[in-house]
Amino acid sequence: MDLFESRSAISTFLFAKSPVEAVDLAFVFCSPTLSSIVPAIALYHAGMTPRLLITGAGTAIDGSPEWSLYRAHAVAAGVPASAILVEKTARNSFENAAFGAAMIEKELGWRSVRSIAVCAKPFHMRRAIMTLRQHIPAEVRLVAQPPSDPGDLAADTWWQTPEGRRRIFAELGKISAYALKGDLSDV
Repeated sequence: MDLFESRSAISTFLFAKSPVEAVDLAFVFCSPTLSSIVPAIALYHAGMTPRLLITGAGTAIDGSPEWSLYRAHAVAAGVPASAILVEKTARNSFENAAFGAAMIEKELGWRSVRSIAVCAKPFHMRRAIMTLRQHIPAEVRLVAQPPSDPGDLAADTWWQTPEGRRRIFAELGKISAYALKGDLSDV
């Protein structure tokens, strides 16, 4: 395998993306910057999802809790507060998935959620899907919907900067760590 094939294999593995389709819920993995909420808002405005679930208690770029920044942005973009569920305590992807899935079960019930758009940073999409799959019923479809923000790492350029390489290899390490703990499912 040459260098190009290795980069291509890493990109194909991490940067999952599905065609846009109607779903019962957009599940948003928060991060310090806002781009992950953009696909969820777009799905809502297109009439392709009736609700969003925002999960993440980390610190956003403006110093506020991630969930707060994301919720405020969605409401400012025209998503009614009544269409947004907010999970305020998750500190990592495992907790995002576990606590978010528990909220879905309690607030909506799995009978009403048969498909989920997974909205997360492009390079984080594989771990987000594999972690979420561990916590939801097997029959629920997961649809990868990463943002296409120029500020996010991209599948075709991540290796061009030391920071891009560091973040991608750190993500591969996190997938390994989650797998060794049994926190991932196949997709």
